[in-house]
Formats: sequence, structure tokens, C-alpha cells
Amino acid sequence: MENKAIIINSYGDESVLEYQTIPTPKPKSGQVLIKQSAVGLNFIDTYFRSGFYPTPPFPVVLGAEAAGVIAEIGEGVTGFEIGQRVCYTGGLGSYCTYRAINVDEVIPIPDGVSEEVAAACLLKGLTAQYLLRRTFKVGSEHSIFYHAAAGGVGLIFGQWAHHLGAKVIGTAGGKEKCALAKAHGFTEVIDYKAGDFVKPALELNGGKKYDVVYDSVGKDTFEGSLNIIKPLGLFVSFGQSSGAVPPFDIGLLNRKGSLFVTRPNLFAYNPDRATLLESAGELFDLIAKGIIKIEVNQKYALKDVAQAHKDLAGRKTTGASVLVV
Repeated sequence: MENKAIIINSYGDESVLEYQTIPTPKPKSGQVLIKQSAVGLNFIDTYFRSGFYPTPPFPVVLGAEAAGVIAEIGEGVTGFEIGQRVCYTGGLGSYCTYRAINVDEVIPIPDGVSEEVAAACLLKGLTAQYLLRRTFKVGSEHSIFYHAAAGGVGLIFGQWAHHLGAKVIGTAGGKEKCALAKAHGFTEVIDYKAGDFVKPALELNGGKKYDVVYDSVGKDTFEGSLNIIKPLGLFVSFGQSSGAVPPFDIGLLNRKGSLFVTRPNLFAYNPDRATLLESAGELFDLIAKGIIKIEVNQKYALKDVAQAHKDLAGRKTTGASVLVV
């Protein structure tokens, strides 16, 4: 069983990505070995490659999610079988052919969901799940605002918010991406390339401010986002594609209307296997029913990961992307 992998031995641009053969692991007690067919691509992968986010000591296999079938079962593992379709998201190490992983992180893939879709959507979909269902429990009575509506999380978020009956306004860069977001559940989408989003955001909500703003952009949108949140409303920061939110005087939240601010992450919202399975079950159920459609618009061979990273960094991708193993 030859195990091909993408490894980095230093931080840097796409040139540090090395395509190598590495030993195929044996599953330890409490683990299964997965023969992977599809690996999810996420913008956060470029952060780990560049060193913007720290990694374990080198050499490091990048990637955090994948799907495939169980090839071997370790000692003490029950409830799984050889050939079963599964997926996972978690620590670094998914850019490879075979991976041994703890069963607490492994999620069965239900009928009606392909391995490519599972690999492409798990991290993004679980993010949308906690944002909409737990960070702020969105309902039909709410007006919500979302930055980067045409991104991987955004396209899932828009469909899910629409299903929940909420009014959801978004931002995206350029007419094509705005149209894409509208086709995925957003009520209206503001082209941020055309100018400031604050005035049109308020106009689209009848002059009223929003219950909650979801922001994965960070530095460039922080101040404007606070200006469109109603008193006692919530600002949710869950990314920083334009750079980190700058330090600010906490009294600013008082002056803007006693606002709440949170910086959530996936693993705090899914601290145990039972919660993880419940979250993934809700996501996969909506996908299987066709309520949420996952469009895998880019597929790359594992060895072509450098081009995939260039396309991610250059904002040339739409929807979801996977590495085909």
C-alpha cells in the first residue's frame, strides 16, 4: 500500500510543498486506517503552509479533512467495518493516500452523500452549522449579515439561512460572485468592490441594523460591521482573510450599543464525539435532502497541490475544492 503525501519541511510559498512517498501507518489501538479518495482544500491550509499559523515540528503533512473507506481496524475498535465510507476533520495530516486516525474523529458518510462532497464540505459545513444553530440561533424573525458570501462557508451558510427563513444579506467581490451568492440563498449581495458596504447594508434592511454580523474577513470590515449591528446585537469573528482585527478599546462596544463580540472555533463547539456526530448528522441530512447543494467546482490531483494553493490564495476558486487521491 503505497502512501503518497504532501509534506513541508519549512514555511513558505507554494514551492515548499513536496510530493513524497511516506510509510503507510498501522492503526494503533482505538484507530482506523483510512484509504482516502478525496481531501478537502481550505484557505486555512495556506496559513499553515506559510507559517501564519504554527504547525507541529517539521516534517509536516498538511490538510485537515478527508474522506475515503476504512482499510484496517485497530485493536479495541467497534462499530466500524472494513470498506465503510467515512470522513473526518481535525488535526493536520490529511494530504496523503492513507491515514490512521482516532475513531473519535471519524464520521460515517450516509447514503446520498458522496465521498468527494463529504471531503469538500465537512469543515465548512460544520462551521456553518455552529454559526447558524448555536453561536446565534437563527430563525425567520432575524435579519443577518455575512461577509464573503461567495466563499466555501458562505455558499453553505446562505442556503442554510434561507432554509431557516432568515433574511440574509451578504458581501462578495465582483458581479459574478454576487450572483453566485444570490443563487445560494442570500436575499441580496453587496459588491464590496463598488464601495463601502455600510450604507447599502442599512438600505437593504429598510434602514434598520442587523441582529448579527458574521465576519471572516477581519481587519478590513471590522469597523464597518460594528456600525450595522443593532443595540445588544452580536459580532461574530471567525476568520481574518484581510488580516487580524486590530486591538480596540472595549468601550467601543458600549458606544456602539452594548454589543456582544465572539471569536468561536469549530472544536470548542464540538468537544466530544456525540456532539460532533449530531452536528455532522444535521449537515448531511440537509445535503441528502437536497436542501443544501455542495458544488465541487475544482478538483486537483494530490501532486498538483501547489496549483491548488495558488488558486486559493488568488481567489480564483468558487464553491468547494478537493484533492483527488
